[in-house]
Amino acid sequence: MKEWKLKEIVLMSIFGVVFAFIYLGFYFFGQGLRNILTPFGLAPFGYEVIFGIWFIVSIIAAYVIRKKGAAFWSELIAGIVQVLIGSPAGPQLIISAAIQGLGAEAAFAATKWKNYSLTVLVAAGMSAAVFSYAWGWFQSGLAALTPGLIIATLLVRIVSGALLAGVLGKWISDQLAATGVLRGYALGKERQKKRVRKAS
Repeated sequence: MKEWKLKEIVLMSIFGVVFAFIYLGFYFFGQGLRNILTPFGLAPFGYEVIFGIWFIVSIIAAYVIRKKGAAFWSELIAGIVQVLIGSPAGPQLIISAAIQGLGAEAAFAATKWKNYSLTVLVAAGMSAAVFSYAWGWFQSGLAALTPGLIIATLLVRIVSGALLAGVLGKWISDQLAATGVLRGYALGKERQKKRVRKAS
């Protein structure tokens, strides 16, 4: 964190807190979705189709700030705040958040934190999905599912991570940057350089 500026730490923390509330909302949304799918024998997919939303803050923070640890720490902060505001998942949620953050961080680490293209953001969402599924194998009883359901739920989670975290995360970040509020951060500076090149 020595390379970090105070404003970057503050922004990452804000992202973590804001998305903690969003994550908690989706927890209840997923429960409702699960109840709807139960009569059709599709209950295991209730959370899987939206699971990627729980990785999105790691993608947004990393894409905007572009510093080592942004994906991990933002996700961990979101997990801690969720517990503090009363998430039904309880304290173990902090471990889940840390593992998801590590999953996303792994994709950026593979590029030595130098590539923040859509492809890498999507890969980060998918990596977070795989890491979280591995944790869920022990913590959430995923191992009890039939082989077919294990493959299906894993694939759905990976796709959800790619789309709801990777693609949607980039889109939200770009929309924020377009307003000018991210001028002092890596993403905002990148956009400014592109505008200058186009104008010259």
